[in-house]
Amino acid sequence: MKGSQEFWDKSAHRYARSPIRDERTYQEKLAITQAYLRPDWRVLEFGCGTGSTAMIHAAHVRQIIATDISGKMLEIARSKARSAGLANISFQQGTLTSLDLEAESFDAVLGLNVLHLLDDPDAAVARVRELLKPDGIFVSSTALVAELNLFWRLAIALLQWLGLAPYVNRLSKQALVALLTNAGFSVERQWQPGKESVFIVARKCS
Repeated sequence: MKGSQEFWDKSAHRYARSPIRDERTYQEKLAITQAYLRPDWRVLEFGCGTGSTAMIHAAHVRQIIATDISGKMLEIARSKARSAGLANISFQQGTLTSLDLEAESFDAVLGLNVLHLLDDPDAAVARVRELLKPDGIFVSSTALVAELNLFWRLAIALLQWLGLAPYVNRLSKQALVALLTNAGFSVERQWQPGKESVFIVARKCS
């Protein structure tokens, strides 16, 4: 985890300047998510980066807690939120397991472009379920590294060796859906805008 934190701290300002690669897909993901959100909801986003998505969703809910392992990322996020005058969003540094978060205290949890970066996605999904209220939703967008062709898998390995890419878990869509189902979620919606990632809305089963 320390290595990941250092990587994202070093990458924070470059990450903040990077444009969204596919604006149309990003806007569709926002729209799908906001169709579920309610004004009285309390939402958690883990792996929030510089907070851009959390800030967009803040207008649609009562409160958002946004977390990340990178202090540098969160410095940028807090500055952006202050400039936008958002009072219902707060940022905390840490992980799902290290932060003192109350069980069954969130109506929705967002894990966007983060599950494939975790050493133990099974433990993360189990923790998400624990934090959700009954019938709460988990929204995730995940890179399907296992489904990339050999060239890209080798390229990622080389970039990691050079210190230019973070750790990635080689998840497939089938494995991810099975992970969610086995953890006690019902997959309500899955959308694969391209071969390389899948967007899923899953509901906590009773």
